[in-house]
Amino acid sequence: MSARLTRRGLLGGLAAGGGGLLLAGCDKIDAAPGVQRILGLAEPLNLHAQRLVSDRAALAPEFSAAEMSPVFRTNGTANPATPDYAAHVAAGFADWRLAVDGLVANPLALSLAQIRQRPRRTQITRHDCVEGWSAIGQWTGLPLGMLLREAGLRPQARYIVFHCADLFRDAPYYESIDLIDAFHPQTMLAWGMNGQTLGVGHGAPLRLRVERQLGYKQAKYVMRVEAVASLAGIAGGKGGTWEDAIGYQWYAGV
Repeated sequence: MSARLTRRGLLGGLAAGGGGLLLAGCDKIDAAPGVQRILGLAEPLNLHAQRLVSDRAALAPEFSAAEMSPVFRTNGTANPATPDYAAHVAAGFADWRLAVDGLVANPLALSLAQIRQRPRRTQITRHDCVEGWSAIGQWTGLPLGMLLREAGLRPQARYIVFHCADLFRDAPYYESIDLIDAFHPQTMLAWGMNGQTLGVGHGAPLRLRVERQLGYKQAKYVMRVEAVASLAGIAGGKGGTWEDAIGYQWYAGV
């Protein structure tokens, strides 16, 4: 069974079968406890299947410019609208800095200009939403592995946490991935989309692209990148805002 069937097929089957799961958007699945227990059983299978059948550096499919979607939906938060974020937008992110800290030897505070001056990668990939829709878009950004090498991960580091500008229930949004996905060659902090500077609706100034996972892992409005040994002490301890709030699975491989 493929990782895609394990996760997306299970969700699709539940939706089609009238099991009480309303697929209203990548950020709005209110599943019954029984559904969440079923999904919880699927997660270890999904994770281990992905790791067993895929080379750790295997690439997600990439597409041509002719295959790009004419419309790439804006979903989730369209604008954090906090005073700090609004000030950054008004200033064109001139005073914004990305913090890279935690279990690193060389903490960083990089301006958007400095990030854009670093080596970049451009890729055209498919965004798969847990709701069932997909869109193909072009992303340009700084490979995350390059940034982490510059910061120098300490031996205790096991996960990378992305702290974001948007809020959920008055708490900062966050997501996380492990080091295998962090150092994957397609994983990046994207500052460009479809040949233009990333817009507010799609996560400016930076959003995560971790191409072998579902859309809800692609955190927008990234403000801080933190290397940690464990996820247990962060917010609800499950590795992400939606994982904590309504039981999304931490590993969402496709």
